This record gives sequence, C-alpha cells and structure tokens, in this order.
Amino acid sequence: MKLYKMRNRDTEKENLVKQKAIEFLVTEGFEGFTVSKLAKICGISIATLYIYYKDKDDLIVQIAREEITKMRIAILQGFDPMAGFEEGLRIQWKNRYEYLMKNPVVSLLLEQLRTSSYQDQIYTGFRDDYHDSINRFMENVVARGEISAMPLELYWSVAFSPLVTLIRAHHEGQRPGGKPFKFTEAILWQCFDFVVKGLKI
Repeated sequence: MKLYKMRNRDTEKENLVKQKAIEFLVTEGFEGFTVSKLAKICGISIATLYIYYKDKDDLIVQIAREEITKMRIAILQGFDPMAGFEEGLRIQWKNRYEYLMKNPVVSLLLEQLRTSSYQDQIYTGFRDDYHDSINRFMENVVARGEISAMPLELYWSVAFSPLVTLIRAHHEGQRPGGKPFKFTEAILWQCFDFVVKGLKI
C-alpha cells in the first residue's frame, strides 16, 4: 500500500499545501510546477505531500475542482432559478465579481486552467448544484420569452465573457501599452447594462 494511504492527514498542512500550490501554479505555470519544489516551498517532505495526493496531476486536479466548487457555491448565493432574466443574471454577476475580486490568485489560476491540458480531467464527471440551477434558469427565461434560445456557448460568450475579461484586466493592472486599469462597481454595472440589452428580446 502506498504511503499517501497509510499516514494520517494533517488539515493545517493540507491547507498550506493547497494555498502554496495555487500561488506556485499562478507564478510558475504548469510546466514549472513540480512536487519537489512545492514540498520545499511548504517546508515539508515529499513523502508528506503523498499523504494528500497521488502525484502532481492528482494534486492539480483535486485543488482545481475544490476551487471551482467554492466559486460556484459563492455564485449561487441568493440566486433563484425562477427569477426574471435581468434579476437572476445580476445576482450571478454580483457574486462572481465579489468572489473573484476578493480571490485574485484563484481567479488567475482558473484562467490558466481553462487553456491547460488539465481541463478535461477537471470537468470529466464533475457535477454540482451549479449546473442544475443555471440550466433551470435558462429554461425558465427562454420559456417566458425573455431571451431567445441559443447554444450555451453563445450565451456564455455574451453573458459572462465581458465580466471575466474586465476582472482579468483588473488583476493584470493594465493591458500591454495601455493605461492602468481598475475595475470598479460603476464599470461593472455599466458593462452589465450593455450585456442585458444585447441578450434581451
């Protein structure tokens, strides 16, 4: 039996590993990330890391899934799938904005994961209340004639890509050659109004 199954878990050390792993992945990327480097950063042995994870890939996938779950729980706070389109989308924007602005390192990690080779591993078999709630919301607003039926990818591109782009710009500080950028609530809701106008029938 492997060591990671034999020894007891230490919650404090496990949380430290998660925190440092996220920071390390954001600064060094997936190619520069190794279990031995992470162990050194955390001040623990490699053997201790194998208490929590099977290998590098297992570590990245588990941490990514946990962070995605946390974000999705936050996005659904106060959200009612039966809400009107503008009201329901506003709550999702507010929650997503607040969560990702308060967790900039997590925000950058999730951006990296979207274009990584780990994407399929992370989402294969991954289901939570988020999917059901958002699907019911979409079905309801379409059935009421508030927006037109469309592929989910098209809806996402119009409904959330502007928000994600502005959050990314805020965390980066500015675009290459551009002026410093700060994402404020005033800009948030100005952008939201444009998105709603674009999606409403």
